[in-house]
Amino acid sequence: MGCAILSNDQNYTIFKYGRHVIRFRAPYSLEHYTSVKEWDHGYLVVMAKYTHNSQEEEEYIDLIPILESLYFDADEFLKPIKEVRIEYERY
Repeated sequence: MGCAILSNDQNYTIFKYGRHVIRFRAPYSLEHYTSVKEWDHGYLVVMAKYTHNSQEEEEYIDLIPILESLYFDADEFLKPIKEVRIEYERY
């Protein structure tokens, strides 16, 4: 364990860890995430590709308020996660 997965599908960002799949609204023009630059106990700095820009852009995601709104114990949930990587299912 220790590795979480970040992806997106249509207008949603998807964060997977263990048996949990957390979906939340993504920016409307997000095409896909390209890389994780930093993971800091619930705070992500990622690179993302948007429809309105030919270049990748830096994006920031704070999972703690999302987890808390879903009644997770954010500290307990995030503690074992050592890294986050981008992964998309292939159909």
